[in-house]
Amino acid sequence: MNNDMNRRHFLGALGLSGLFTGLGRFATEPVFGQAVGESAGFKSSVIAPNKIQDNQGHARLINGTVIQPERTLPILSQTDVLVVGGGPAGIVAAIAARRAGSRVTLVERYGHFGGLWTGGLVLLIMGHIVTGGKQVCQGIGEEIMTRLDKMDGAIINRKTGANPTVDAEAVKYLMVEMIEEAGVEVFLHCWGVDSIMDGNLARGAVFESKSGRQAVLAKVVIDATGDGDLFAAAGAEFEQRSHNVGLVSRLGNLDKIDTTQAADASKPRRLGIPTPVTGVNWVNLKGPEVDGLDVATLTRMEMEQRKVIWRQIQQTRKIPGYDKVYLVETAPQLGVRITRVLHGTNAIRLSDLKSTTRFSDVIGVGGAANGEHAEWQIPYGALVPVQIDNLLAAGRCVSMDILMADLVRLIPNCFVTGHAAGVAAAVAVQDRCLVRDADVKKLQRVLKEQKAYLG
Repeated sequence: MNNDMNRRHFLGALGLSGLFTGLGRFATEPVFGQAVGESAGFKSSVIAPNKIQDNQGHARLINGTVIQPERTLPILSQTDVLVVGGGPAGIVAAIAARRAGSRVTLVERYGHFGGLWTGGLVLLIMGHIVTGGKQVCQGIGEEIMTRLDKMDGAIINRKTGANPTVDAEAVKYLMVEMIEEAGVEVFLHCWGVDSIMDGNLARGAVFESKSGRQAVLAKVVIDATGDGDLFAAAGAEFEQRSHNVGLVSRLGNLDKIDTTQAADASKPRRLGIPTPVTGVNWVNLKGPEVDGLDVATLTRMEMEQRKVIWRQIQQTRKIPGYDKVYLVETAPQLGVRITRVLHGTNAIRLSDLKSTTRFSDVIGVGGAANGEHAEWQIPYGALVPVQIDNLLAAGRCVSMDILMADLVRLIPNCFVTGHAAGVAAAVAVQDRCLVRDADVKKLQRVLKEQKAYLG
């Protein structure tokens, strides 16, 4: 049988032969050279070795030491406000700054928005309610939840008093829609690797991507990376903490379980929390307390926990009546809870929560996992580094004491600090002042105009 027949039989077995009708040999037979690029509608270029510029600062091994020389970086974009990180805090910060009149560029290392909310499959919305059932997360965060409400199969338990649970794909879609509506410039698949500094003044950030190393210049930088990558690179003071690192998964066909077949002793203790998708639950894996900034540790956590999850579901499938349960997916993003925490000009403290301290520079109000606390105010100083200028933190890396970490990192509270950071950045740009000198009264007024709740 000739090669052409082999290809046809292979495509036919996959049911794909009709898909390639009319595409000619280019669909099934890769041919190298200029003709393929032209015929298939692609453009290609070849750089001869003697044309490669030797000024790109290639790392060199010299006497056993790797040396990275200086190099000139291309500028990817210039903007008013640069938001690094497209999780809940970063998304809200970008939208808030744009609505407040600034040009905004948002850069995200993954190919989707939502951070651990979506990529980590942390689908439960906790932290928006306080004692008495009052919802304190308002503004753009509430707008996100309201819009999810109007989408089919996007959120459940929204009005039952329980903590709402979302579908990750619905959230990813909605965030794209809202970012595009706001007119935010976006670059995905870019990892922030350094801060651009002029003395103590942040002037932008350096990113690594498939396009190489590039720079984005900005008047204000918002670090919404979750890990404080940018403020650490800028030289800001911070504290590094360890916390539990776990991998979340989703299980399917839970609506097809026949519990009558299994003895009580053999039934699994826990098969997760329901999601908007019928028969699909999400399962949180707490994981051990480790250093979430150590790449060797993160690698080990990924590999070990994927094995644990797979083996557990196979054991579950052996229980009578549970044979149809299957592993839908493990999260593509490992659940790192806390790493770096900023040392700000002020901090979020448990003592202030207990004494219901009120701040003159309040920029938002936080809630608790199950409404077990009264509302607690967040001071603007929790977002502002002690020394570095024109850089703000947002999300789980803002300034806080260790006892507040498990509240501050909750998704609605990340909405709140992101909202404040976005508006503060826009106010500083408009008034041509440092973010630490931003007019707090004006900041509070704009936040209220954007329907934020300040207590």
